Amino acid sequence: MSTSAPAIKTGPATIERRVTRPRGRVTQLGAFRSEWTKLYSLRSTRYALLATTVFTIGFGMIASAVTVSRWASLSIADKATFDPLRTSLLGVRFGVLAIGVLGVLLITGEYTTGMIRSTMTAVPKRLPVLWGKTGVYALVALAITIPGAFVAFFAGQAILSGQHLQIAFSHAGVPGAVLGAAGYLTLVGLFAMGLGAILRSTAAGIATFAGIMYVVPPLISILPSSIANSIDPYLPSNAGDAMMQIGHHANTLSPGAGWAVLAGYVAAVIAAAAVLLARRDV
Repeated sequence: MSTSAPAIKTGPATIERRVTRPRGRVTQLGAFRSEWTKLYSLRSTRYALLATTVFTIGFGMIASAVTVSRWASLSIADKATFDPLRTSLLGVRFGVLAIGVLGVLLITGEYTTGMIRSTMTAVPKRLPVLWGKTGVYALVALAITIPGAFVAFFAGQAILSGQHLQIAFSHAGVPGAVLGAAGYLTLVGLFAMGLGAILRSTAAGIATFAGIMYVVPPLISILPSSIANSIDPYLPSNAGDAMMQIGHHANTLSPGAGWAVLAGYVAAVIAAAAVLLARRDV
């Protein structure tokens, strides 16, 4: 609402001062709506979410088809260790990269374009912006990854049924593993978003994310086994893998522990991002 102050007389000229006041206070709901508008209005969002879905479903189907075509030539040891659930959800490992890149771009894009200044001017307390981005991205990611994980599972099992290798959805632990695949993708996207908020650079954010998810695990594996076995299960990628498995295997976390560890990583980077956002200049 605009209100006019009394005219100020300065000699022969008269100056009318108008004071504009905000129409309402900033709310967390308003921050959510603003972040939703930003997210769905970007073409990169649609491309990244499409790539996540295609990778999750497509590579799982390819892995299942290759297994069926080569089954007769596989060794007895390979056949004994074959996991139909893991095979159909193999594409999740590729979807991680796409959804992680989107998580980084979600916040670094504003720093690149300078839009972050307008955002923080509109929301001077700053932290509602971070909570808005986190909430909106989590909901959108779940809306995409849950259907994608279920389609990947059922498509993969349909292919594996050609050699009677499939596992039923009603098998103990399978529903939780499929939901774990969606949870893995969602949490890793939030983890990447937190890294982007900390680094404020698209290149640095994506490089750091890719290094943590794809470079660190092989480096850990070359350490002495006693050390590697102690560290390896707690890496973000391996904690995510544990979320998609049935039961507890040697040198791995249980599905519940995998959820807890990966959620802990997300909480840590989001908390660090919140502290830095409140203290640093934009």
